[in-house]
Amino acid sequence: MLSHTTPISCNFPSIHSQNPKHKLPNLKTSTLPLSLQITNARYKLKFPQLTKRGHLQIRRNSLDTQKPQEPDLEQKDSMKVDGEIGAGGGSGGRTTSFLIFLLWGGLMYYIFILAPNQTPSTDMYLVKKLCYLIGDDGFQLNHVIVSLWNIMGLWPLLYCMLLIPSGRSSKGSVPVFPFLILSFFLGAYALIPYFVLWKPPPPPTEEAELKKWPLNFLESKLTAGITFAVGLGLITYAGLASGDDWKEYLQYFGGSRLIHATSIDFALLSTFAPFWVYNDMSARKWEDKGFWLLPFSVIPFLGPSLYVLLRPSLSTVPVAPISLASKEE
Repeated sequence: MLSHTTPISCNFPSIHSQNPKHKLPNLKTSTLPLSLQITNARYKLKFPQLTKRGHLQIRRNSLDTQKPQEPDLEQKDSMKVDGEIGAGGGSGGRTTSFLIFLLWGGLMYYIFILAPNQTPSTDMYLVKKLCYLIGDDGFQLNHVIVSLWNIMGLWPLLYCMLLIPSGRSSKGSVPVFPFLILSFFLGAYALIPYFVLWKPPPPPTEEAELKKWPLNFLESKLTAGITFAVGLGLITYAGLASGDDWKEYLQYFGGSRLIHATSIDFALLSTFAPFWVYNDMSARKWEDKGFWLLPFSVIPFLGPSLYVLLRPSLSTVPVAPISLASKEE
C-alpha cells in the first residue's frame, strides 16, 4: 500500500494541486494542432492557387493594372476608364449616366412621336423585301438601303465582341446578355439603357470560359475577320452606289420612319463604339501597342471591327489565381 501511494504524493505535489485530469487534455489540444492550423493558414495565404484548383482570374485594367498585391492602385486605375460612363464611376459617372438616360428618353420620344412617318405601307414592304419574304417582283431595292440594313445586323455582333467580357457589369449588377440579344432587333435603342446601368469592374473570367461558348466564338480571329470583311464589302457597296441611289436614300430618310430610325441607330452605334474600344483595349493591357487604333475607331464600323481583328486574345493576358479575399466575396 505504501509503495503505491507515497511516491506519487512526494514526487509530484504540483500535479495534485493543479488537477491533472483537467490539465493533460489541454496539452494535447493547444500545442501541436494549433501550430498545424497556423502553418496551414500560412500555406494557404502563400499558395492560394493550390488550395482552390481550376479557378483563375483574367487580370484586366478594370480590375488591376499593376501588381496583384496593390489593390488600391488597381481600383484607382479602373476608375480612370470606368468613371467615364456607367453607374460605377462616382459623381462624374452618375452625371454621365443621367445624361445618357436623358438622351435615350429624348430619342424614344423623337422616334415614336416626331420622326417622319409618311410612308408606313412602304416601310412594311421594305421590311418584307429586305428580309427576303417577298420574291422577285421587279422592284430593285436601293443599294444604300440594302447596305445599311445588312450592316445593322453586324453591329450587334461587333458589340458582343466588345462588351463580353470586358464590358460586363460587376457581380450582382445588371447582366449584359439580355441587352445584347435585344440589340439584334433594336440596335442602339436597346444598348443605351445598359450603358446607363453599367457598373464596372467586370466579374472575373475563369480560364475555362475562354474555351466555351460564347467567348470561344467572340474571341475567334475567324469571327473577327469575317465580320470585318463583310462590313468592308457592305460599306464599299454603298460607297459605289450611284448619285441617284443616294438622292433616293435621302428621300427615304426624310419620309420613312424605318429608314430614318435605322440611320440614327447606325450613327449612335458609331458614336459609342470608340469608348468601348478603349475600354476593351485597357482591359487587355494593350494601350501602349494598340493606341494607334483609337483614332481609327471613329470610322463607322470599320474602325472598331479592325481593332477586334488585331487585338490580342484573352488567352495572352496575364492570369493570376483568385485571392482569399475574392474567394470570401
